[in-house]
Amino acid sequence: MQQLHEKLASLIASMQPGERLPSEPKLARQLNVSRATLREAMRTFETQGLIRRRQGSGTYVLHPSYVIESGLEVLESIETLAERIGLQVSMGELQVERRLATPQERLALGLPEQAGVTQVRRVILAEGRPVAYLIDVLPASVLSPEDLSGEFSGSVLDVLLRRGEPLLISSRTEINAVTASPDVARAMGIQRGDVLLRFEAYLYDDQGAVVDYSFSYFLPGYFRFHVVRRVGQGNHVVRGAGSKLNQPAHAS
Repeated sequence: MQQLHEKLASLIASMQPGERLPSEPKLARQLNVSRATLREAMRTFETQGLIRRRQGSGTYVLHPSYVIESGLEVLESIETLAERIGLQVSMGELQVERRLATPQERLALGLPEQAGVTQVRRVILAEGRPVAYLIDVLPASVLSPEDLSGEFSGSVLDVLLRRGEPLLISSRTEINAVTASPDVARAMGIQRGDVLLRFEAYLYDDQGAVVDYSFSYFLPGYFRFHVVRRVGQGNHVVRGAGSKLNQPAHAS
């Protein structure tokens, strides 16, 4: 499989953005693999944003012009990150609804039974294709569907920051590689089972309350995240008077 990936990577790199790859049967014969094996390998490159399959048309080379890169130390919206590198992003399909919180959401947000929440689902587009799928769930007292009736560009975080209340302090985020569920795959125009980066986040206000419980799904090929880590004190060796490192060596 690694050799197949290397051959496909070389082929894709040699082609121009927008150029169509050979048909699946022809490419499978050319690479001497089964169509099922080829399809599995192609899925990896599609998830990375290097190619895109169009139903009934074929597979096309993309080569993303930009990669949205961010450190994880500061919480910022996709729109803010994209603007910094000159990338135009837009919002695709948007679904906003007010409903009762599920048991999982009540636990995450610290809400009582029968509490209402506002759920915001949307697709974020870059270079004309879906690159992220964002789901935010907030207490109805914090955000209502009417709050998004104006010029909402896709970032719930930016809406709360512009409003200035509640006062946002920090976010706790769990990051995992997951496979796309049918709903997520349909929203992002990818295959079920494709690998995505998923952020499950809790946004806290100055009172320590969770005001936003969110799931964000990212195409790896369009995003690169990093974190700056300090060296812990436990990694420093203290060479005190009682340290064995300071004691004279004894010949055996």
